[in-house]
Amino acid sequence: MEIDVAELPVALRYNLMIGAIVPRPIAVVGTCDASGRVNLAPFSFFTGGGSDPMTLVVCIANPPGGDGEKDTLRNAKPVTEGGTGEFTVSVATESNILRVVACAEPLPHGESEFELAGLTAVTGSAVRAPRLAESPVAFECRTLQVVRMAPGRVGGGNLLVGEVVRAHVAEGLASDRMHVDAARLAAVGRMGGLDYCTTRERAAIPSGRGALGHPLGWPRR
Repeated sequence: MEIDVAELPVALRYNLMIGAIVPRPIAVVGTCDASGRVNLAPFSFFTGGGSDPMTLVVCIANPPGGDGEKDTLRNAKPVTEGGTGEFTVSVATESNILRVVACAEPLPHGESEFELAGLTAVTGSAVRAPRLAESPVAFECRTLQVVRMAPGRVGGGNLLVGEVVRAHVAEGLASDRMHVDAARLAAVGRMGGLDYCTTRERAAIPSGRGALGHPLGWPRR
């Protein structure tokens, strides 16, 4: 099957992407507005942007109808565009995932997802935006830019690019070389539809030619 995506409705493009690009890490994004009202929302169109500078990229879709901005983008966009220019990203884990997913509830502007889900907001040490106390890893970011790919269109994406200025890692989770213990982190990823997955089964694979014929040895827990 060959698909001309220009002929594919946006909703079906979305279905294809979330079903094929898996598993996706989940960014639990904390922000606050100019009045200090906090917001927390999960996004799975998320990745690291680079290590120098250390950057994170979160894609935030336009709200239903296409007009306006979701609270996360409204709060995190640069100060020159009316936002605070700050946000945090916490990691979704097996111990917090149910409460994290609850934060996708479309609450009225100003109502707190932290309160709805029974989660704890911790004000950043370098930014005002809150991070998630119940996450073992969190990054404080200053917004570098927002790339608006389809302003005003339903499903249009907005790339929020932030430079990490502070990281919080639970004691004992990372080595002195910053190698994170995957088993202790117990991260959760997003699949298609309503499905999520864990990272319990892993295999070490040598890079390059050494990978050819290498026994995977699933599962490695």
